[in-house]
Amino acid sequence: MFKVTPNPPGADPASPYESVDSKKLNEAAERALDFYLNPAALMNNTPRTPSTIFMISPDIDHETLLVQTCENLASASVMAGDVAALVEGPHRHTLLALQQVIMLGELAANRMLDTYVPPK
Repeated sequence: MFKVTPNPPGADPASPYESVDSKKLNEAAERALDFYLNPAALMNNTPRTPSTIFMISPDIDHETLLVQTCENLASASVMAGDVAALVEGPHRHTLLALQQVIMLGELAANRMLDTYVPPK
């Protein structure tokens, strides 16, 4: 009886470590698989560095930050209400619910501002 394959079989022709390029390709494939199948491993290997494009100056006091927060929430509430007036059905209900959540945040920020005691 004649065997088609040698005994024992030769080296795997699809080995990922035959050349430098195939090793780089295999490492890239492993990173891609980790990105989609094991994102926790990727997050542990690459620490997050926050962007400094939009940064609040560290010397701004708490009262100013609270006032700005209240104004931003008030603006967001008005915008959500305006958009809700333009749509109908379930989307309108979703936008009105969003507006209510924004208003609750605004109320909480205003309450913090009302009870804020600046340090002496």
